[in-house]
Amino acid sequence: MPRPVGFALTAWEGRGPQSAAPTRPYVAVPGAMADSLQEWANKVAGGDRRAIARAISALEMGDAAGRELLKKLFPKTGRAYVIGITGSPGTGKSTLVEKLAGEYRKGGAQVGILAVDPTSPFSGGAILGDRIRMQNLSTDDGVYIRSMATRGMMGGLAPAAHDVVSVLDAAGCQIVLVETVGVGQDEVEVARLADATVLVLVPGMGDDIQTFKAGVMEIADIFVVNKADRPGADRVEYEITTMLSVTPRASDWQPPIVKTVATSGEGVVALRAKMDEFRAFVENGPLRLKRQRERWRLRLLALFRQTLFERTLSERREITEARVEDLAAHRVDPYTAVEELMGESGITAREVAISKLMGRPGQAPALQAIKIHHVGIAVSSLGVATPVFEKLLGRQPEPEEVVDDQKVRVAAFSLGESRIELLEATAPESPIARFIAKRGPGLHHLTLEVPDLAGALEELERSGVRLIDKEPRTGAAQERIAFLHPSSTAGVLIELIEARGSQTK
Repeated sequence: MPRPVGFALTAWEGRGPQSAAPTRPYVAVPGAMADSLQEWANKVAGGDRRAIARAISALEMGDAAGRELLKKLFPKTGRAYVIGITGSPGTGKSTLVEKLAGEYRKGGAQVGILAVDPTSPFSGGAILGDRIRMQNLSTDDGVYIRSMATRGMMGGLAPAAHDVVSVLDAAGCQIVLVETVGVGQDEVEVARLADATVLVLVPGMGDDIQTFKAGVMEIADIFVVNKADRPGADRVEYEITTMLSVTPRASDWQPPIVKTVATSGEGVVALRAKMDEFRAFVENGPLRLKRQRERWRLRLLALFRQTLFERTLSERREITEARVEDLAAHRVDPYTAVEELMGESGITAREVAISKLMGRPGQAPALQAIKIHHVGIAVSSLGVATPVFEKLLGRQPEPEEVVDDQKVRVAAFSLGESRIELLEATAPESPIARFIAKRGPGLHHLTLEVPDLAGALEELERSGVRLIDKEPRTGAAQERIAFLHPSSTAGVLIELIEARGSQTK
């Protein structure tokens, strides 16, 4: 990276605690207008510190240019190793981050540091003072330090922290250290961002009960007992060891406990060694891919919620304020108010289509006279499940049937015009076998009978329902069937089947 351009040791951010400022049209970040987005992205990828600073500022302010820039930078991400440093206030996180960064610099790694400070709930300001403790790094060409305010966001991180880490990653930082706000017992957002999470504890912060009840204890990949030269350090180590002995883990990794004295650097080399050991453990096993998928799944859902909220709020601000007045006057309850806002925002278009499918007023002609044909239940063994349903329903099943193309054996119980089908896999690669392996035995699908299958599919697709089959196909007993995607039907696989004797062929 080029030589740093200099850092202000403190700053004051005048945003109020209402941090979720909606994304707005591009407001010029100093110098950004002089470059095209591609030029800007090239400068960030080249390690230009002014370009990096402008990119982070744009993301913090919610400018559209920041998001567009991130789209161009994203292909260059995925190379940095992100380490989250979390713990209560006063545990010495900033000093530990400084020493750990120095240790990584000895190996030649480019290091990015993201230090998060709390925002005042009263004034909305934040003294970004973590860098005061990192002055020894401020002139290091290979270290980029950025402080951010939480802006009222819970979880120990700033709202734009995930995006800022992506910028530092794209800029060539091989190690990114993220220091959270001094967190409480359930503020564990850093675990959704970091490849490895270090929890810093110190002697004298509470009794045994305090240690065991802290929710952050469950996210730690490595425990650090800092200020280990103080009385009680051995006691803290014993408490952590006791907790680990009775706490189930999601992997075979047993979090180590490292004692440090960050002010003198004692134990930092040992901490770096444990970090490398954990990284090798993850990258050589299935945990790496599992963690990556889970992090991106949570990130995707968070962005979706944020974007949906901001768009709805900006488009329906007057309606929202009217609902606030109704709530204050107790003319409506909050749950009904939210349901009305969702309906007025058009969010429930697919739900409306499904309500049509279920036979509510206003349904399309192709969806009239709908009824339940059968319910399919995946079971591990018909020999075990069938007697249970015989006793429950008070009747015998129809003769078992094997559907070869689906690799399934079926035992059906007739219930008037509908029935229950028990489904047992006949091969390991069958859909039922895969379903049970993933979710276990239970409801597999709901089959609804419609008089006009082609017309029903056309109407549902026009209403925004996602279809697995856009055209009818032939199922068991030569019946015409089609499936709807579970993402449009509250997670339930729905099969449509055309009524026998229909004129639609």
